[in-house]
Amino acid sequence: MRRGALQAGEKVQFTDRRSNKITDQLVLGGVTQTSHGIILHDDVIGRLEGSVVVTVSAKREAQVNQIHSERDANKPWKGTRAIGGWEFAVMRPRLADYVLSMPRGAQIMYPKDIAQVIQLGDIRSGMNVLESGAGSGAMSINLLDAVGEKGRLTTIEMRPEFARVAEANATVYFGERPSWWDLRAGDFDSVAAGLPEHSFDRIMLDMLDPWNRLEQAYRVIAPGGVLVAYITTTTQLSRMAEALRDAGCWTEPDIQETLERDWKAQGLAVRPDHQMIGHTGFLMVSRAMAPGFPALRKRDRATKDTVTDIDSMTDEERAEQLEDLQLRDISDRKLRKVLRDLDAQVEAIGK
Repeated sequence: MRRGALQAGEKVQFTDRRSNKITDQLVLGGVTQTSHGIILHDDVIGRLEGSVVVTVSAKREAQVNQIHSERDANKPWKGTRAIGGWEFAVMRPRLADYVLSMPRGAQIMYPKDIAQVIQLGDIRSGMNVLESGAGSGAMSINLLDAVGEKGRLTTIEMRPEFARVAEANATVYFGERPSWWDLRAGDFDSVAAGLPEHSFDRIMLDMLDPWNRLEQAYRVIAPGGVLVAYITTTTQLSRMAEALRDAGCWTEPDIQETLERDWKAQGLAVRPDHQMIGHTGFLMVSRAMAPGFPALRKRDRATKDTVTDIDSMTDEERAEQLEDLQLRDISDRKLRKVLRDLDAQVEAIGK
């Protein structure tokens, strides 16, 4: 963790009074462009976090679009107004801020999902963790931070160019390439086949078809180890859940999603924000059974069929299976009572 004065090469976050945030890397002689003038990096380097810097005035004509000046033809004020003198607080970005602002090649996991992976996956300092799918490195950076230098993270990324993006983002965040990170390019099954058996405490899968990787995942995970899969669609969710059950060596999967909504509090005006981060993905968590011990399963009700697709039945079979499929789960006695109540309410309308 970095402390003390801000140094060249570090990422910093500028925040104005309206809570607008800009994340940039400090460079000797560099500048950060804002809508209220420019911030000189030399004015920031050497200061402590929590300092306030003031933008300097840029040339007024620089505010007009130089390439498509016609777009500002009806905005004469853009070339005449004075800019500069706007205050920004300077802080080192939190990990969540860094992840959301870093360059990305692939879509990143949101901090709300990453936090749940760390917590539900029980990923702690000193653990040996296997990750599949580095993407832009958002999850990798958090896993590296969670296991620490006493632990080990092995990441398998199919696309070498994505591996480079993830490696660069992690290097910028930590100030150097993490020595406890083994980043490998290739497909999961081929790379995992060369890893020692039962050598990983935790496995994190972020890929399109995690159900096809369970055989190698079980081979390399330690008994009792936690498997976490990040899945975005309900069809993937169903296939992964059934694959875990069919394998017989994974505990019953726990499935959840997290929704995030900000709130505003100003005096007595306390209300939720109009926008929120809704569905981004599902998290599925399961644990590895010891070899030779099948997973315990809840017994299905004999009258409840959750496997047969009703669209594959004939009309006669569909009629016979309506009760078993529980498309109607109300007793005849209760149905008669509901109808009596509704008849009475309908009759009361005409009175």
